[in-house]
This record gives sequence, C-alpha cells and structure tokens, in this order.
Amino acid sequence: MDYTQTLDYLFSRLPMFHRIGSAAYKADLKNTIAISELLGKPEKSFKSVHIAGTNGKGSTSHMLAAIMQKCGYKTGLYTSPHLKDFRERIRINGKMIPENEVVSFVVNYKNDFEAIEQAFSNGRSDWHSTILRRKKLISQLSKRD
Repeated sequence: MDYTQTLDYLFSRLPMFHRIGSAAYKADLKNTIAISELLGKPEKSFKSVHIAGTNGKGSTSHMLAAIMQKCGYKTGLYTSPHLKDFRERIRINGKMIPENEVVSFVVNYKNDFEAIEQAFSNGRSDWHSTILRRKKLISQLSKRD
C-alpha cells in the first residue's frame, strides 16, 4: 500500500453524511472504546489540550503549540481539515509527519480496525475512532527524537 492508496482507504472508511445519509450517525461509542483498547488507550498516554468552538480553533491550536514549543515542550498537533496534504493534520513539533509513518500505521492496524468496525457497525469508521487513531500516531511519533 503506498501513500495515495492509504489516503484513499482512510477517506473511504469515514462515514460522511453527504455520502451515506443518516447511517453516518452513531448513537454510541462502542467503536471508539474498542479501538482505544486495541491501541492501548493513547488518549491517556500524554497530556493534551482539546480546543473546541465555532471559530478560531486552528489558529488557537497553532499558536498554543508554538508557545509550548518555545517553552521547550514537545508538541503533537492534530487539526482538521487539511488544505493540500493530509499530513498537515498531524504535526510533531510543527513538522508534518512523514508519508511512510501514515502508511505503516494504517498497514499495521488495518485488519484490527476493520474487524472492530464490522463487529459494531455498517463497516464504517466513526469520527471518534478516527481521532483516536491519530492520537495513537501522535503518541508513537512524539516518543521519537
């Protein structure tokens, strides 16, 4: 699987309302909990700040990450959507993650993710599960120097 095929796979797994209608809505977090357990609960492996709201999340996130880096902290930043390159969404200390890291992460967990999704849903990932996958990737990459 190359980088382009990996992105095609990831985007085909997301339940977009405009593509599949109300089936995109999930009333529970079963997938999210199962994937969290599979990945070793990455959301608990590092301190994080969750920025929410209507406007300014991207600017606020990037400013906060820059401040933390200037103070000597190692930062992992996830934002969405991206403008040109999917890797804009995941940055470690301001640098986009390498394409090969995206590919190897998906290849390593693809079968597990599909088994979980099939067990709990219509075979599609949910938004929370997608966020967890990115947290795991940030957790893995932030431990490297």
